[in-house]
Amino acid sequence: MNDRIIDSNEKEEDVFEKSIRPQNLEEYVGQQQIKENLKVFIEAAKMRNEPLDHVLLYGPPGLGKTTLAHIIANELGSNIRTASGPAIEKSGDLAAILSTLEPGDVLFIDEIHRIPSYIEEILYPAMEDFEMDIIIGNEGKSKSIKIDLPPFTLVGATTRAGDLSSPLRDRFGIVNKLEFYTDDELKDIVKRTSNVLSMHIDDDAALELAKRSRKTPRIANRLFKRVRDFALVEGDGYINLDITLKSLDRLKVDKYGLDNIDIDYLNALIMKFNGGPVGIETIATAIGEEVTTIEDIVEPFLLQEGFIKRTARGRVATEKAYKHLKIVNQGSLF
Repeated sequence: MNDRIIDSNEKEEDVFEKSIRPQNLEEYVGQQQIKENLKVFIEAAKMRNEPLDHVLLYGPPGLGKTTLAHIIANELGSNIRTASGPAIEKSGDLAAILSTLEPGDVLFIDEIHRIPSYIEEILYPAMEDFEMDIIIGNEGKSKSIKIDLPPFTLVGATTRAGDLSSPLRDRFGIVNKLEFYTDDELKDIVKRTSNVLSMHIDDDAALELAKRSRKTPRIANRLFKRVRDFALVEGDGYINLDITLKSLDRLKVDKYGLDNIDIDYLNALIMKFNGGPVGIETIATAIGEEVTTIEDIVEPFLLQEGFIKRTARGRVATEKAYKHLKIVNQGSLF
């Protein structure tokens, strides 16, 4: 499952994304309303000579939350410190991060919903009053010390906003949901990537890549990288529509951006379970995948694009799924 080219979660191979990451709001493609609002909030904070309110960015993986965090720091003229929720296991881990902050720094915590609740308690006074209470010493001889922190801006990113506790969510003054991208926006991103990497791509080819990128910039850039390989080795080093179609066919990414796992899911739902309704555990067993993998990676896009529906009794295949797989829906005949 981890080898899926259209998996929107970050992989080691996506390190190249950092080299093509836009540096300011002007260069950042998409999320227009978020960009316009952030521009105002950042300018206002700079005019008041105050730190920007804490920012929460949420939405599916691969839409640019990390990129936006870096842009916020750049626009503020500040340094950015990065951390990951799962890596902050002890109160000392968070204390070590907070104690290295300089005035005006941006602290970016990815997967912030995975911070343990007892560590959240330390984060509250840090966010509200720029101070930290730490306990030193052994049991029986321990004492609490209050440490003043420099004013900073916390930017939290999460794919699961619903898993954030209310007290933590309420401490973010700016909350933004990142939306899926349009084909035209993704085409612009592919064209920008091609320019940065000095590899020309036709408009038709860029649009075709965009259409198969599951509305996600990370996947668009990853597909571009693979098509670039085919163009260099099996083409003339020029990415046109013909080499793009051949490459995507070899990569088994269809016109909707579905791959073998998506097709297996839909086939199982229709052929084994008569189109549903059927529970997710049953589907997971049928196609040999983890339930969490299906919930987090497979289903969100199938739901977004209208291939399946969730009902109280389970998952149901839609008419669009039948048509895409070229299967006659027996239920629609009566």
